[in-house]
Amino acid sequence: MGKKKALTGALLAAAIMTVAGCSGRSTASGETAKAPADPADASGTIKVLTHRTDLVQNGTMAEYAAEFNKTYPDVKVTFEALTDYEGEVKIRMNTDDYGDVLMIPAAVAKNDYPKFFAPLGSAGELGGRYRFSDKAEVGGKVYGISTFGTANGFLYNKAVWKKAGITKWPATPEEFVGDLKAIRSRTDAVPYYTNFKDGWPLTAWSNNIGSVTCDAKANDKLAGPVSPWKRGGELHTIDSLLHDIVKEGLSEKDPNTTNWEASKDMIAQGEVATMQLGSWAITQMRDAARKNGADPEDIGFMPFPAQKDGTYCAVLASDYQQAVNIHSGHKTAARAWIDWFAEKSGFSVKEGAVPALKSAPLPSTLKDFVDNDVTFVERSEAKTGQVNAIDNAAEIGLNKPDYRQKLVDTARGAQRGSLDDFFADLDKRWNEAAGTAGS
Repeated sequence: MGKKKALTGALLAAAIMTVAGCSGRSTASGETAKAPADPADASGTIKVLTHRTDLVQNGTMAEYAAEFNKTYPDVKVTFEALTDYEGEVKIRMNTDDYGDVLMIPAAVAKNDYPKFFAPLGSAGELGGRYRFSDKAEVGGKVYGISTFGTANGFLYNKAVWKKAGITKWPATPEEFVGDLKAIRSRTDAVPYYTNFKDGWPLTAWSNNIGSVTCDAKANDKLAGPVSPWKRGGELHTIDSLLHDIVKEGLSEKDPNTTNWEASKDMIAQGEVATMQLGSWAITQMRDAARKNGADPEDIGFMPFPAQKDGTYCAVLASDYQQAVNIHSGHKTAARAWIDWFAEKSGFSVKEGAVPALKSAPLPSTLKDFVDNDVTFVERSEAKTGQVNAIDNAAEIGLNKPDYRQKLVDTARGAQRGSLDDFFADLDKRWNEAAGTAGS
């Protein structure tokens, strides 16, 4: 994934404030970007902004465009890959020029989607066809269609876990920590790798919300003064596990030296045993295994170590959603690209990800989950806007790395404080913010 460092300082603050508030900025008509009834109805040149610099540089996106042109010959598709996608697009959105198709940046408040993106249709119409449509639904209209979805869990090297004598998935956080201890004592591998320095992999832990209780609405239930980190709460369970892994010395010695690209080779070669990531990463790690002369089938995927009534659950969550710039002069062509990419491109299959199209089958990368009767729970996004507003007001960042980096530093003694104090502070800030935000 092309996750890179974001803007810093006053420039970033100004960009976020302007994008979120749309201060002093006119907006275009909210006319629907309709799907063309006939390929001949779509024409013109469209620019697609993307974070996938790798796929643009190696020609893969150009290959998709060539396939698209077999159906839509009158549309020319160009791509602009942005290394710091989030940071650069936030600044561009102060103008009308931010491509014709773009991935919806995380910094844009959900309730502000109608100011920046053309509606694609009603929630009733698109919700029956696509997974994850409620993530981009505002006021009964949908403003984005997912490129793909991902199941969350732990990537692991099966050979390393087997060498440590572990033959089944852990069913509790305590069992998980115990298994990592066995890996430490019986193998030369680093039991767990945080990817602390790059930061963004730490945000994947939030995608386990719902896996602990098997509740599709678990994230929605954060919308209020609910003390999310109280004992027994999902975030208490999730973040306690990360804390305990680090505190027990089961992760890399110096988290400030981790490297995302290097971690692919390390888990592929068995130097690292386990990482918390979405299922999208399976194909990347298996590719790394092939390049390193290792067995790609050694790369496995296990659910979060918790069960409800004896069953594991895995939350399915949307990756980036593609949207049409409300200012685009070629909305029909842009919509044609989005629909084709979701339904005909084969992108999700190639990425080993969960397709947005409900009628499409789950990827082979999740075969272990299917074979072991893991329950898939599609995360509700009905109250995402409200939850995000509270999160932003509390300055915690459920989908940012900062607070979990602080958690890791607390666990390893690089920062003062206990876990209970850490959680109490988060709950206090969350509940205070809920009194003024997100209502």
